[in-house]
Amino acid sequence: MMNMGGPRTQDDVAPFLRNIFRDTDIIRLPAQGILGPLIASRRVDKVKRQYMQIGGGSPIEKWTRAQGAGMARALDDTSPETGPHRYYVGFRYTAPSIFGAVEEMLRDGVDHVIAFSQYQQFSGATTGSNLNELYRAQSRLDPDGRLRWSFIDRWGTHPGLVSAFADRIDDQVRRLPSEARDMAPILFSAHSLPLSAVDRGDPYVAEVGGTVACVMDELRRRGVANPHRLTWQSAVGPVRWLGPQTEAAIKKLGASGYKSLVVVPIAFTSDHIETLFELDIEYGKVAKDAGIEQYLRAEALNDHPPFIDALAALVREHIAAGFPASAQLFLPDTGDESAATVQTRRWIAAQAQRVALDKSHAKP
Repeated sequence: MMNMGGPRTQDDVAPFLRNIFRDTDIIRLPAQGILGPLIASRRVDKVKRQYMQIGGGSPIEKWTRAQGAGMARALDDTSPETGPHRYYVGFRYTAPSIFGAVEEMLRDGVDHVIAFSQYQQFSGATTGSNLNELYRAQSRLDPDGRLRWSFIDRWGTHPGLVSAFADRIDDQVRRLPSEARDMAPILFSAHSLPLSAVDRGDPYVAEVGGTVACVMDELRRRGVANPHRLTWQSAVGPVRWLGPQTEAAIKKLGASGYKSLVVVPIAFTSDHIETLFELDIEYGKVAKDAGIEQYLRAEALNDHPPFIDALAALVREHIAAGFPASAQLFLPDTGDESAATVQTRRWIAAQAQRVALDKSHAKP
């Protein structure tokens, strides 16, 4: 279960930020080896204060482990013939790391691993960066290829995920006063992306839009008639980022006379600083100052039982289909790609061929 991770404690904040700002998959800076650490160091104190307001550290590991344990139990119950199932956690920028997860798998004698991205919408800056790190870990720790790999790299329109998001949104819409129930905007907020990545052809924007469209279709089937918008949050650093920004949208809605608003973290499946601080605390104050009297945030999916069932369904369907590789995963961006990304794609293709060969040799 791959994700970006988050600092467990205050002491983890500085290395977490350094790892992010030196990753050219997520952000490309001039003189990155110098400018990246400089930006990270200047943000440490501010980010530490933000984490202190949500308990001192990120809960993302807690929720990822809860999701993994629930998923494994559900798979053991519904698909015992493919069990026992075990989950591992591999974070990109903090412990438990992807390298650590691969080491643990090798010690445990694992044969086949499903690299399951916990970013439901694909981006080279998120899933792509995790896969590049996974290839580096495999090359260094398992050069003989003891582990066989298959990949779940995007799942933003899976019916189980869509239904789980609709549950969380519906819960908040029902809290709205009757006079605002059908007219309060639903503001979908996703982590922004540098425009340079969008210009290279990164599919993230389209994939987030696809999730929003499917969730709104499901909400319409449930009788939710509210208007909606998609906005972007968490832009940092001296580069241009995708907009419109969530903060600006909240201010505009308040200035336009809206008194109620439902905000949805559509690109996150668990609570962490972007939901608990940025959406709840920082943007909550923005909404209040803008005259919005009822600012509601849809709960993150966390350990919502239908979401756990969706995770299990994704893995079960992947196994039942013979561990297929996503055709999208082999399609290069239209712009410049890093050598690491090209090499990782070749490795993934080789793994897909290996799995296909194993299937052809399997006994009927």
